[in-house]
Amino acid sequence: MARLPPRRRRQGAPRGFTDWEKRATCDPEQVHAWWQHRPYNAGIATGPAGLVVIDLDVPKPGQHPPPAWNLPGIGDGADVFALLCQRAGIGVPWETLQVRTRRGGLHLYFTAPPGTRLPSTNGTLGWLIDTRAWGGYVVAPGSTVTLPDGTGRYTVQHATAPPALPPALFKLLQPAPLPAKRPVHVPIPDNRHSAYLRAALNRELDHLAAARPGQRNRALFGAAAALGELIAGGALPEAEVKELLEQGGVELGLSRGEAARTVASGLRHGARRPRHLSAA
Repeated sequence: MARLPPRRRRQGAPRGFTDWEKRATCDPEQVHAWWQHRPYNAGIATGPAGLVVIDLDVPKPGQHPPPAWNLPGIGDGADVFALLCQRAGIGVPWETLQVRTRRGGLHLYFTAPPGTRLPSTNGTLGWLIDTRAWGGYVVAPGSTVTLPDGTGRYTVQHATAPPALPPALFKLLQPAPLPAKRPVHVPIPDNRHSAYLRAALNRELDHLAAARPGQRNRALFGAAAALGELIAGGALPEAEVKELLEQGGVELGLSRGEAARTVASGLRHGARRPRHLSAA
């Protein structure tokens, strides 16, 4: 369990924590000490807890299904989930711990298969379906959340012990095999800045490779921003560096599209502060 303030961000790590997956605890004394400071909400670090939580959301006002899910009877994440289960040839596993979310969605709790590290996903299963496993957390029942669009509580709708994640759903959530890695050579001019530029490139790639779950996007953005300064100053080639960073993001478990978007954003940020190295 990790502390969450009464007003929390919709995405990202719990506020006030670094390395939050390791610091989450069930120690009553530690939880009691946290609650002496302010009335925190509770978050569950799903990966360390051995859980996979399927988050079935409801559409926002004016939100409609994308073409792939614009089908009769599809109105929210629960409808999409029922159709997915039908296509997988299994019954909808409603008999589990169910938590009603503040906006009327539903959290379905399952235990993760032993020895696995499923990543959290956003929309991988279908429209309005996210999953929280390693690298993610869910707001625990009993919490009250206030955001600009209103205040709501997380409440237990069906109380029972979470069963094992159905094998058919586990198969759908397994990460796709990584594509073959294409060797990328970054041409660096042979001058007095060569050693500095190689060290800068390797430092950012090493930092990225060491990123833990929950820090992957931030680490990728930071590496792209740092190298983007050198690219904007003409010291490094953009295309090769961009490809290296995207490969690094995919190896961390990000989707190719997510990695590309994060790298592009970081490069744009770095380009605002070009670093010009003196001529050789």
